[in-house]
Amino acid sequence: MNERLEVGNIPPTSARYTQPKNLPECMEINEQVLVELRRIVRALDLQSKQLQKVGLTGSQLMVLRALTSQGPQTANQLSRAVNLSQGTITTVLDHLELKTLIRRERNAEDKRRLTISLTEAGRDALEHAPSLLHVNFLEAFRQLKDWEQTQILSSLQRVAGMMDMRRDKAKPVDDPERVDAGLRLFADDGADAGC
Repeated sequence: MNERLEVGNIPPTSARYTQPKNLPECMEINEQVLVELRRIVRALDLQSKQLQKVGLTGSQLMVLRALTSQGPQTANQLSRAVNLSQGTITTVLDHLELKTLIRRERNAEDKRRLTISLTEAGRDALEHAPSLLHVNFLEAFRQLKDWEQTQILSSLQRVAGMMDMRRDKAKPVDDPERVDAGLRLFADDGADAGC
């Protein structure tokens, strides 16, 4: 049964699925999930292009926001706060430091530790940066009831956990036919999904 959850005007206990009109009927629900994830990735990509106009990436903006809300932190603390690997956080911090948006200072008590803090230029960049999420999404999300917001967050956390390639059980797909089928789903040419 290929159906899609309609969130918004039905309580969670009676949630039901309906087949989206724009997808082939033979598409399995896991393939529909992939299509919806692709739509999310595309929307985030478009929003990140807005960030590029002010010279920031999404990861850089997340780090600046974490420093604003939580104050000076170590690279490890920031890595956990914004869910970036140690290698990625180091690269992000290097770029932010080159732009003089952050400063790294040796900890007075432990000279081996570096504390990262926001500079005045970093605060200014945050004031002029667009949102990480599109304004239309933010407005629609704020209109939802608390339980709906929580349900969306919980579902996204679960999906993210299921897709986390760092887990021991998660292995990349290595079957060429499955990879090709997945790529067809991501194609922008409007071709059918291979049913």
